[in-house]
Amino acid sequence: GMVFQDYRLIPELSVYDNVAFAMRVVGASPKAIKKRVPYILGLVGLQHKAKHYPTEMSGGERQRVAIARAMVGKPDLLVADEPTGALDSRAARLLLQSFERLNSNLGATIMMVTHDAFTASYCKRILFIKDGRVFNELIRGEMDRKTFFERIIEVVTLLGGDMSNVL
Repeated sequence: GMVFQDYRLIPELSVYDNVAFAMRVVGASPKAIKKRVPYILGLVGLQHKAKHYPTEMSGGERQRVAIARAMVGKPDLLVADEPTGALDSRAARLLLQSFERLNSNLGATIMMVTHDAFTASYCKRILFIKDGRVFNELIRGEMDRKTFFERIIEVVTLLGGDMSNVL
């Protein structure tokens, strides 16, 4: 599944129909759609907004609809391009919590590009890339999110600083 920074929702379709569209395209039965779409909307915290249209929703809600649409087909991998880039801090937190639920409940791997250390702190593994090459890797393991965030900041500082003494 793919989630774009600018949502790419169909404005003429309700939230339910935007998510169901992904299943209709691959020929899913109406029964399967009726069962799966409310479940996925529940995972992203938007089941109560099923009849709303994208223009009636906040940016964070729109992004969660885009995530639901990407996940409804049960992909093994979800790719997200700066998914929190246009969101305020509350909406970003809700979105990242939705990612965590999708990862744990559906077992999908979520790969995202971000320049935001707060967003990255929700990840289990981070690859830092500089000039097209992997510069560093962090694995969260048993660290709490606050400690992991501090480790991320340490690496970000190295990325922006003088690299002449770093091996």
